Amino acid sequence: MKNGQVVIGSIIVVVFTSIFLFLNFNSNQNKWGSLLPPTPTIDMSSPFQLISPAQSQNQQSVQGAQTQQQVQQPPPPTAVPTSAASTFEGPLPATVSATIHTAKGDIVLSLFADKAPKTVGNFIAKAQAGFYNNLTFHRVENWVIQGGDPNGDGTGGGQMPAEQTPGINFVPGSLGVARGSDPTINNAAQFFITKQQADWLNGQYTNFGIVTSGMDVVNKIAVGDKIESISIDLTQTEGGGYTSP
Repeated sequence: MKNGQVVIGSIIVVVFTSIFLFLNFNSNQNKWGSLLPPTPTIDMSSPFQLISPAQSQNQQSVQGAQTQQQVQQPPPPTAVPTSAASTFEGPLPATVSATIHTAKGDIVLSLFADKAPKTVGNFIAKAQAGFYNNLTFHRVENWVIQGGDPNGDGTGGGQMPAEQTPGINFVPGSLGVARGSDPTINNAAQFFITKQQADWLNGQYTNFGIVTSGMDVVNKIAVGDKIESISIDLTQTEGGGYTSP
């Protein structure tokens, strides 16, 4: 009889101990969950932050998975304000020349109007309207310069639909468009120029031009340097077109 009571008592102790440990474990999980290492994700502290080469492979894998999911399930059309982007009226030649004037010199670009006509048209319209005059380069790193934000801190510029530019790789001097985490929506104003080969951007960002002269100026740009103005040279095309005055 005594042996039976001992066994029953031991079972009761084990059961209550297990329940206590289970409840305590769940409580600690809730209490300490915020202290655990975060799941790798895209850094959205800045709405229009480029993917950095310093990202881990895990972070880039998450970026790629999110990109595929978002491409399959694009946001509703109302997510893109129609008034955010400017429109250039008239046919565009296959390439357009643009010059960014700065106090440190000129940066001459060839724009891929045949590859990204809406992006190029938006850029031309803004440049000709003086939108970029006296805006700054708000981000400068060893591999990129980024500017064109009316807020001057990477948070402004509006939105417009992105254009896919497959097969155009980001090399030194490539001109791209900033965006947030959704690959179907670009910023309507912010642009960047790469200083180095940036293969991790290929297929992720709209690539709409290349520096043809002034890479030395690109490499001299510092945070806060101003875009004095951007001039556009539209070459004559067959059947009509435009030539800037």
